[in-house]
Amino acid sequence: MLISGPSGSGKSTICRKLRQRDRTLKYSVSCTTRERRPGERNGKHYFFVSPAEFRRLRRQGAFLESAGVHGCSYGTPRKAIEREIRTGNVVLLDIDVVGAELIRRRRRGRDVSIFVLPPSWEALRKRLRGRRDTDDTMRTRLANARRECRRAKDYTYWAVNDRLETAVEQIEAILLAERLKPRRHALAGTKLARIVRS
Repeated sequence: MLISGPSGSGKSTICRKLRQRDRTLKYSVSCTTRERRPGERNGKHYFFVSPAEFRRLRRQGAFLESAGVHGCSYGTPRKAIEREIRTGNVVLLDIDVVGAELIRRRRRGRDVSIFVLPPSWEALRKRLRGRRDTDDTMRTRLANARRECRRAKDYTYWAVNDRLETAVEQIEAILLAERLKPRRHALAGTKLARIVRS
């Protein structure tokens, strides 16, 4: 499940809440060349690698997608995700619009995608101010947010993060609906799929 949204939309917080409420959800930990922020742990929040190591992994085909965002490189590890999907698990990918598009193309649109929207541009500005970003960084993030929101039409669903709890509930409803689709049962070989086949 691809979850995208502009910086400050709350998509990472939503993913964290979803995983707290549903322990069966898997989470894709991306590789990045960006600096580690205070409190972040290697292997939990990201796999922090040098630019040279990132280039080596990309050459080896280790990423399902990779892209540059805000001057840093990010990549989605391929093998772990494909293994989880084959076993019928739902994998959450907190991913930018460029990465989501690459995955949709590579996987021929088989993934559900959700775009998290802020309730308004003013709300997004306030959230970004709360991060204590510099004025230049905030302007860059707002300009990027406008470009990213124009890509929201490419997603399967939209969720509005006005209240965190409501946004989480919206995505839980999407998860439930997707888990009830016959295709997912057939792929995972569930008990229901065996009943239908017998």
